[in-house]
Amino acid sequence: MAGTKMAESEMSVRSSRELWTILLGRSALREPGQIEAELDRHWDRLHQGLSYYKPPSSSSAAKVKDNKDVAQPLKDFGLRISKLLGLDEQQSVQLLQCYLQEDFRGTRDSLKVVLKDERQSQTLLLKVADYYYEERMCLLRCVLLLLTYFQDERHPYRAEYCNCVNKLEKDLVSKYQSQFETLFKAEAPTWETHGNLMTERQVSLWFLQCLREQSLLLEIIFLYYAYFEMSPSDLLSFTKTFKEQGFGLRQTNRHLVDKSMDSLVDRIGYLSSLILVEGMDIDFLHKCALEDCTEQHQFSSAPEVIKEIDQLLLTFGDIPHHGPVLLAWVLLRHTLRPDESSPVMRRIGNTALQLEVFKYISTMLKGLGVSGNNCTASTAKMCIYGLLSFVVTSFEEESLQTGGVATQSSHLIDAACEVLSAPSLAEVFWEMKPNMGLGMILDSAVGMFPHKIGPLLQLLTALLSNKSTVKKVYNFLDKMSFYTQVYKHKPNDIISKDDETLWRRQTPKLLYPLGTGQTNLWMPQGVLGQVMIGGEQGYVVRWDYSYSSWTLFTCEVEMLLHVVSTADVLAHCARVKPILDLVHKIISTDWTVSDCLLPLTSRIYMLLQRLTSVINPPVDVIASCVNCLSVLAARMPGKVWSSLHHTGFLPFASNPLTSMPQCVSAEGMKAGNYGNLLVQIEQPRGEYAVTIAFLRLITTLVKGQLGSTQNKGLIPCVLLVLKEMLPTYHKWRYNTYGVRERIGCLILELIHAILNLSPEGEDQGSTPTLQSLCIYSLANTEAGQAVVNIMGVGVDTIDVVLAAQPSSCGSEGPGQILIQTVKLAFSVTNNVIRLKPPSDAVSPLEQALTQHGGHGSNLIVVLAKYIYHKHDPALPRLAIQLLKRLATVAPMSVYACLGSDAAAIRDAFLTRLQSKTEDMRIKVMILEFLTVAVETQPGLIELFLNLEVKDGKEGSKEFLLGEWSCLHVVLDLIDSKQQGKYWCPPLLHRAALAFLLALWQDRRDSAISVLRTKERFWENLTTPLFGTLTPPSDTTEPCVLETCAFVMKIIGLEIYYVVSGSLEQSLKDGLQKFSNARRYEYWSQYVKSLVCHVAEMEEEGICSFTETQMLISAWRMLLILSTTHSDVMQLTEDSTKLKLFMDVLDGTKAALTTPMSVPCLRLGSMMATLLLILLKQWRSVVATAPDLLSPLSLILESVLQADQQMMERTKAKIFSALISVLQIQGLNGGDISQLPQLLLSVCETVKDEALALIDNTRHMSQMGDTQEDEDSMETDSFRGPQKDQRDGVCVLALHLAKELCRTDEDGEHWVSVMRKVPVLPSVLNAVELSLRSKHNLYFTEAALHLLLTLARTPQGAAAVAGAGVIQTICLPLLSVYEGSSNGGSQSFSRKSQDSACWPGVYRLCMSLMESLLKTLRYNFINEALDFVGVHQERILQCLNAVRTVQSLACLDEADHTVGFLLQLSSFCKEWQFHLPKLLRDVQVNLCYLCQTCTYLLHSKKMLHHYLQAKNGEALPPGPLPRTQRAPQTPSKEAAGGGEREEAEQKALLAVQCSLLKILSKTLATLQHFTPDCCQILLDQSMDLAEYRTLFVLSFTTPAFDPDVAPSFGTLLATINVALSMLSEMEKKKEPVSLSIASLASSEEIQALKSLLMFTMENCFYVLISQAVRCLKDPSILPRDKQRLKQELSSELSTLLSSLSRHFRRGSPSSPASGILPSTQSKPPTPGSKASHEGQEPFIQLVQAFVRLVQR
Repeated sequence: MAGTKMAESEMSVRSSRELWTILLGRSALREPGQIEAELDRHWDRLHQGLSYYKPPSSSSAAKVKDNKDVAQPLKDFGLRISKLLGLDEQQSVQLLQCYLQEDFRGTRDSLKVVLKDERQSQTLLLKVADYYYEERMCLLRCVLLLLTYFQDERHPYRAEYCNCVNKLEKDLVSKYQSQFETLFKAEAPTWETHGNLMTERQVSLWFLQCLREQSLLLEIIFLYYAYFEMSPSDLLSFTKTFKEQGFGLRQTNRHLVDKSMDSLVDRIGYLSSLILVEGMDIDFLHKCALEDCTEQHQFSSAPEVIKEIDQLLLTFGDIPHHGPVLLAWVLLRHTLRPDESSPVMRRIGNTALQLEVFKYISTMLKGLGVSGNNCTASTAKMCIYGLLSFVVTSFEEESLQTGGVATQSSHLIDAACEVLSAPSLAEVFWEMKPNMGLGMILDSAVGMFPHKIGPLLQLLTALLSNKSTVKKVYNFLDKMSFYTQVYKHKPNDIISKDDETLWRRQTPKLLYPLGTGQTNLWMPQGVLGQVMIGGEQGYVVRWDYSYSSWTLFTCEVEMLLHVVSTADVLAHCARVKPILDLVHKIISTDWTVSDCLLPLTSRIYMLLQRLTSVINPPVDVIASCVNCLSVLAARMPGKVWSSLHHTGFLPFASNPLTSMPQCVSAEGMKAGNYGNLLVQIEQPRGEYAVTIAFLRLITTLVKGQLGSTQNKGLIPCVLLVLKEMLPTYHKWRYNTYGVRERIGCLILELIHAILNLSPEGEDQGSTPTLQSLCIYSLANTEAGQAVVNIMGVGVDTIDVVLAAQPSSCGSEGPGQILIQTVKLAFSVTNNVIRLKPPSDAVSPLEQALTQHGGHGSNLIVVLAKYIYHKHDPALPRLAIQLLKRLATVAPMSVYACLGSDAAAIRDAFLTRLQSKTEDMRIKVMILEFLTVAVETQPGLIELFLNLEVKDGKEGSKEFLLGEWSCLHVVLDLIDSKQQGKYWCPPLLHRAALAFLLALWQDRRDSAISVLRTKERFWENLTTPLFGTLTPPSDTTEPCVLETCAFVMKIIGLEIYYVVSGSLEQSLKDGLQKFSNARRYEYWSQYVKSLVCHVAEMEEEGICSFTETQMLISAWRMLLILSTTHSDVMQLTEDSTKLKLFMDVLDGTKAALTTPMSVPCLRLGSMMATLLLILLKQWRSVVATAPDLLSPLSLILESVLQADQQMMERTKAKIFSALISVLQIQGLNGGDISQLPQLLLSVCETVKDEALALIDNTRHMSQMGDTQEDEDSMETDSFRGPQKDQRDGVCVLALHLAKELCRTDEDGEHWVSVMRKVPVLPSVLNAVELSLRSKHNLYFTEAALHLLLTLARTPQGAAAVAGAGVIQTICLPLLSVYEGSSNGGSQSFSRKSQDSACWPGVYRLCMSLMESLLKTLRYNFINEALDFVGVHQERILQCLNAVRTVQSLACLDEADHTVGFLLQLSSFCKEWQFHLPKLLRDVQVNLCYLCQTCTYLLHSKKMLHHYLQAKNGEALPPGPLPRTQRAPQTPSKEAAGGGEREEAEQKALLAVQCSLLKILSKTLATLQHFTPDCCQILLDQSMDLAEYRTLFVLSFTTPAFDPDVAPSFGTLLATINVALSMLSEMEKKKEPVSLSIASLASSEEIQALKSLLMFTMENCFYVLISQAVRCLKDPSILPRDKQRLKQELSSELSTLLSSLSRHFRRGSPSSPASGILPSTQSKPPTPGSKASHEGQEPFIQLVQAFVRLVQR
């Protein structure tokens, strides 16, 4: 209801306060054009001044009644306002609307209640009255602002102000003058006329306002006349007006004046007096007098006016304010009509002097300068400067001195000093002729120097304004030509003239009674002296003697040091203080002179030491000393600190500082002379000059970034501030208003400086540093509470203090200092919370910040209410910043703390956020606060989102935006139509998007669902991605990068979380448009150029690194998403993908080839991750890419040179990328010339990493790190550097080396690199250590893979063997399986064979031995036999274990073992010679193994049953292909029974394949242990004893019983099984549900067939060979031989017929014996159609044998 028209009213009428804020440049309207438009719109209001506010009228009341747009309650209330304030009804309603928009602190609902309730509405009325008074003041302030700056060239809006002033000029003054007269004649309101709310207090407030307005009006008139001429008639009218008003003292309502208003009344008097003096135009008069053309002055042609004013002024003289007016008039009359200098003038002049006019002038200028607009003060100084210059020139100095020469003279000098302190006047003064104007005062002061030091130095100090004036003052004092002395009696060593006017020195004289060797002045003999005053009272003599005053000053300081403990000390202090003040001003204005002042500045330390230790120390001199040191400390902190340290002035510690508790307890700390001075003198007196100087000095020292030792020395000083000053300073006694605020501000500035020290300045030891001390004290002691109290001042108190100031432009008023103090308190608290070391306990500071007070008094509410503060935009901004910090770290609900004020505060936040003119930084801060609140403050964010349920149903899931939802503003801000408008600058746009991103990241579904469906939401959101950014080299707005990053992230999150089907159509369209507009290519190119820019700009440092990083990370997220959601994201074209991939590669290369820059390496690391993911996901695209090895090699070389600590992960990524590229592209894509360099880099890395690993492992074993459980390898726990990780640098480097070795087929590069880099020894050492300690599993595995690959070529194998591989592996390998269990089959792990494990390492070692033996043959036989000998138990166990454990891991080990034995079996004779027993055992075990495999292959059901029984469930976990490995949920089991069965069948098939491989290798090995077929068939004289009988004469089918020995039946069964399996594979045409054919691919089937043929061949071979051996063996009975013949004859005939049937269908050839398919996945695929004849020899052999047997 109320304020339904709020938004409209904001635009229709600007409040004067808002206008003032805009003109000051504190709003969003900062462009000159905008300022000009505002001035044009409101020109009339400024012109009318206070008469803009009209009195009530019946016509206005009627208009209000007829207005339909305003709610009735508001109209009624508007009429009450009109009655109370005597204000026009329409303006009253308008005023109310403005008040509700800007200052009302409730919600609309609460407003309804307030208007109905009588008491509450009265309170509201009074608040509106205050607001109205403020409005009137702001209107006048606007005009004052224009007049202040319209001729100031440095002001940005000078031209606009100037145009406006020219428009206003016409009758501005006459209007304002009449308003002034109306005000001072106004009758005080009473309750009869203005309603019963007009109580005494309200009347008093009204009168205070009346005085303020008078003062402001006069100020405006004064400034106006400073620029425009006043006519004589105007001067007359002003003189009459002011006389009538008694220069402010004869107010109509003077009975209402109380003490608090005195300063205002004085100000009115000062300004009245100044207006009249300014009106006489003394400057112009002076000019006319000099040029002798006085008739040009406007008064020369107005004799009647002059007469009238004469008469008026004769009646003046009873008020001090008259003084300057009378003085100026005397001058005017004296100059224009010198002949008429009648007694009238003399009378007027005497009256002026009796009024102590010069004393009055200095009081007035001081009074104007303290408060309010300093332009007014400086204009006043200019005006008085003209007056004083002319007075001093026109009249003799003596004639200006009535009543005590000394006092008037000192008042004149005081006045001159006040005047000269105006900025530009000092320069004007030095440019004038020396004997003109104020120069004459300077001359007279020189005349009394050095007898009177004060006056001259006071003047010269005032004359210092900039560097040029410093040189002038310095030289002026350096070349003095007179030395004035005063004598009581005539001295003896003088010759004088008779008339005693001239003296002459007879003897040379030292002028100071100082010791020899000290600085002194020496007056030679024969010097003449002019006696100025002589006689009985004494003599004043001016010696004609040239000297440098600087030497004299040094002597003065020395003298003070001498007399410091005598009674003369105070007199000397009075002489030294002006010297110190002058030095202070000189070095603070121009530092370059400081060297010349060294004799003085170096003595300050001694002065401090001496003066502070006397009984009644001269506080002002001490303060001057400390002030000088502060200036020196700003340039040379170290020097000042070391000298000060020894004076005993500062607090110090008597014991060394070690711990924080000792520091905080201040144990052993002494307060120093300063501390004593504070307690004994300053606090009782209530004057704090030294304290203020001390705080400035310490702050300067802290900011000087001393080293850590000096900073430690400052700890006692800072501790004194934190313990003794900060908690209690507000309770001290103060004589002067405003000092308390200044001390508070300085204390906080000191703490602020300490908290902002960069950590480099502080060493991070265990002993406390300045920063840690501050943080600890503020968090845990009462110092923190004091800061909390300062923050708790609250917005109301600040408003009261500001309102009490005479005018609010001043930068140094108590209100401004209070605001500054509160702002510092915010900043300090924010920093303490930010820097506080994390701890579980809540510190007292945090408690104080977040505790719930009783009556809404908690600090959170106070902080939030600073949003109502309008004067200084930084105050609410910093308050919100602190709230943001608290919302993040403190465990509390801000919403709960706000209590009943929550909604009102939300409305205030949103009103400022919506306002078009509000300062942009506040808006940004509000949005940042809300962004943080999304994550940490659920209650608060709900309040701000203000979502309402659609249809009002509880269960409904649809939401709408409430009226007070922050999303309205946010949606406005991201609206593409608003971009670039002044109220939506890029920073604000960025903040709005950051808020939206927070909603998405925190999954605020209700808010997201509303936003998603908003019209044009996605279109507006994605607009930034379609813009074209300026190239990175000249980006001005880094926040635009963040804006784009946020948009990318929001889109990414939306695509990731929402099923592609239910994405909003508009978003899909946007993505389609994004793809069509080639934006993928654009952004890819831009991100690449960004990274390249960062890499190039490395030297200059990057200003916008965080933004860059954010954009790159967002782009990375989009690309990673596009690899899985390419259809939604419309990124499907391979050419685009390739371009994107190459950009990423180039970017990575640019960043990582700048190895010295930390930012580049960070970006490079991010890009490398993306590169790696794209390599894995876009394999097909990468395959078509140009050569990738070269850039990656370059990157690798660069990364290897960078800082290792940082690049650990990045190195791993690059190695991984190289491995992928090699796997995808091989070397064919690139030039082989890359290889040697790449190999070298990789080998270097491997070597270094291996050595580091050795050290690390030794270190760990010394630490007693017990052997890790195998499973802990899989955990993702954090590992230190050089720990063994699957994706660690070391392991990846080994894998890369392996890949490179694979590509380098002839191995020549390898050999050359091996010669350069000792890779193998270091790797082998590391492997040996790892095996022994059973650590570094992944490393060991990778190393063995590398060795295995090397061992494939003869050169590689020789190198590996030569490096001592057998010593590395043979014995240490024992520790891998020994002790792991009690032997037996249990030691064979059931783990899946994919995951790394120690048995896997054992298997790899087996393969390595096999490979080396195969490659090196006889050169390696001894080592191989050693290996077999050492590991014989394990080997035999393994061959046995197949019967009991059919896990793939166990079968795999058996496979490897048999493979190795197969190679070794070629060297039967050597084996027989070295290890005869083992040979026999192996032969027996192999035969049993053959039997076991055959049995298991034959009986499929049995095998299935075994597998189920062993695994405890149907599926063996290991053998499933990856895709199938997903755990089956129970719900799926019923439905997916078929799937499950298929999976079981696949597992079974995998085990069968393994068994078949073992079987084929076993038979191939046995073939070497049995006589050669051809030889035994053809060679009669063969020695049979060489070969043992392997199979017993029995033809039973193989049993599963270890007691049944392997027999010929076993071999026949093997052939049968192989045949049946072959024929089963042929049956693929039949609709068998789960045949082998349906489970395996065609290549796998082809390989299986070959394997089966190979098995059969070997089996026939062994069978024939063994059978012939039996038949030839004389020890076998003939009966048995006969049986053998019969059985074999029948069995083999049957087999042969099946075989020939099989071959007729066409069957694969057997691979040449010895070449076995090495892995299941990649078997060699021989030609499938083998020639029919190719099979015959094998069948023929069998047939021949059958014929032999049948004979």
